[in-house]
Amino acid sequence: MQSIIGTWALVKAIATAADGSPRPAPFGGAKAMGRVTFNADGRMMAVLCDGRPEMPGGERRGYSSYCGNYTFDGRTLITRVDAASDPARMGTDQIRQVSHEGDLMVLRPPLRSYDGAPEEQRVLWWRKIAEV
Repeated sequence: MQSIIGTWALVKAIATAADGSPRPAPFGGAKAMGRVTFNADGRMMAVLCDGRPEMPGGERRGYSSYCGNYTFDGRTLITRVDAASDPARMGTDQIRQVSHEGDLMVLRPPLRSYDGAPEEQRVLWWRKIAEV
């Protein structure tokens, strides 16, 4: 089992609709910014944002952050959220399927609606940048 412990930088994010068709890339696509840290004591924190310097045509800047205690069994990551930018996440379990592609960690959350849009699955690729 590959360890997830450390600090990771977001390198790629995609989104697909429930039917598999592509959706606009989250957090500004190629300009997406993010960090996630997993400590050996079972705490994690994640922050993601749209990293474009200017937002086009009245678009809202995407931003998400949360933290909590986590468990990881080698394939499934479950975080019990105890602080978040979205109050609806408080006290929930955020579930991610975890895989690795070379030196990248890939996190796949379940389908969900973002800002009232139709459900989509976001897939996030992360590169480890530091040990903790």
